[in-house]
Amino acid sequence: MQRILFALCLLISILSSSISLAKTAQVAIIIDDIGYRKSDVQALYLPGNISYAILPHTPYGRSLALQAKAKKNDVILHIPMEAKNGKKLGPGALTSEMSELSIRGKLSDAFAEVPFALGINNHMGSKLTELYQPMAWTMQFLKERNLIFIDSKTSGNSQAEQVAKNFGVPSTHRRIFLDNQLEHSYISAQFKKLILAAKKHQTVVAIAHPHPETVASLTKLIPLLQENNIELVAISSILSNQAHAISPQIQAEE
Repeated sequence: MQRILFALCLLISILSSSISLAKTAQVAIIIDDIGYRKSDVQALYLPGNISYAILPHTPYGRSLALQAKAKKNDVILHIPMEAKNGKKLGPGALTSEMSELSIRGKLSDAFAEVPFALGINNHMGSKLTELYQPMAWTMQFLKERNLIFIDSKTSGNSQAEQVAKNFGVPSTHRRIFLDNQLEHSYISAQFKKLILAAKKHQTVVAIAHPHPETVASLTKLIPLLQENNIELVAISSILSNQAHAISPQIQAEE
């Protein structure tokens, strides 16, 4: 009898492991910096469930956001935030000198332009995301509106994702930049890292930009995800799945 029970337990363990291994990994790819160039429209024709981050108050931002929405792609706002290198931030930027009222005003103006945006990620922000207070004001704004936050992780010391979670804002972070160099060999190598990361971590967020070189490379590379049993999903799906994974654990602890 004991041998039979042992055999059954072993079989269950093997089946559980097989199911876990068969589980499809998921990747979200966000295309940042949409809005300044008319040619950014080419990024909207990338294959699959790409997400788009729109720079506020840019010449083509709103129209491209509307086109992305019409194609049923996720749209978020790419909010400029203060960097350590003092780089020019562009319209709608948040800085460390701003009051809570100013930060809320800038965010309100950005969402007035693209009211269907699901949340934000940071454009630059290596300085601002390290500071608790402006991040707390930002997350309070997002929480009140049931919006999401993606930490672009431009600083290894960023507090942004943790502050978001403290405020109950659905949040995750970028793991891989795909196109820091605009050569196909580099983008291809980064994409291979993305595939390996997805197999290891199950869910991974990557960021790229609407450069013609990037669009051409990703058009060729994106089909590799399916070949590796990796699903390309909207950024909102990643966060939704995280929430579902956490809920049973919370219930079990209660």
